[in-house]
Amino acid sequence: MSIFVDENTKVVYQGLTGSTGRYYGLLNREYGTQVVAGTNPRKAGSDVDGIPIYATVAEAVEKTGATASCIFVPAPFVRDAVMEAAEGGIDFIVVITEGVPAHDEAWFYNKLKRDYPGVRLLGPNCPGLISPGKANIGITAGHIAKPGGPVGIVSRSGTLTYQALYELKQKDIGCTTCVGIGGDPVPGTSFIDCLEAFEADPDTRAVMMIGEIGGSAEEEAAAWIKANMTKPVVSYVAGVTAPPGKKMGHAGAIVSGGKGTAKAKMEALRDAGVRVGQNPTEAGELMAEVVAGLD
Repeated sequence: MSIFVDENTKVVYQGLTGSTGRYYGLLNREYGTQVVAGTNPRKAGSDVDGIPIYATVAEAVEKTGATASCIFVPAPFVRDAVMEAAEGGIDFIVVITEGVPAHDEAWFYNKLKRDYPGVRLLGPNCPGLISPGKANIGITAGHIAKPGGPVGIVSRSGTLTYQALYELKQKDIGCTTCVGIGGDPVPGTSFIDCLEAFEADPDTRAVMMIGEIGGSAEEEAAAWIKANMTKPVVSYVAGVTAPPGKKMGHAGAIVSGGKGTAKAKMEALRDAGVRVGQNPTEAGELMAEVVAGLD
């Protein structure tokens, strides 16, 4: 099995008519993802390489039965795009766009939680997710992921998501699903959301969690793992050498007041029984040992 998406998931791309949305939408379709529609009110009735364009998400859902959306619109329009997807009947919304104002993120996060509790949001500012061999929604390169494995991956870092997939593939270890939750201050889906889903998935037998400096998400995840997780977890936390007060890469990765350091996160994870690597390669080696020890 996989979590959140599989070969039956039908996806509408909000932004398919733009250059970036078109590139990744067609790449995802080539991978095998059911990319069934795009939206653009000014280009309704046209198509992108055979994929029909509708004026609204609601129309796309009605005509195609899409249940997931992937958003590639510019940051100022993400808030409206998210709400259009939720109001249009989409259950799973993936926002790839970076630079979304934190105020907008907080607004639609709370709006969805209050008015659309059945809708899952992934992102913003994330690479999306891939269930290898089944579906790829977002910007992850499909060829670096090996299908049919026992490992689930969840990561805050985009590039380290890719490295984790590739490290495991080089060791002939496949994945059920790899989820990039993004590193913005208000992520729609958290570490704990993914850990809970992996814990419930019978085909996921071990989990790799990639964290980074800033915030308290890793410490919260460690507490959840300690109380609830029965499957082995391997982790790597990026930013060991980051100086306090220095913003590293994006808005979520900032250490202030001595909080959010890689060291503190690693200590919390170790205390929860997680095997913590000092670098991505070592984390891959630790996971190979875990997989070798599975029944």
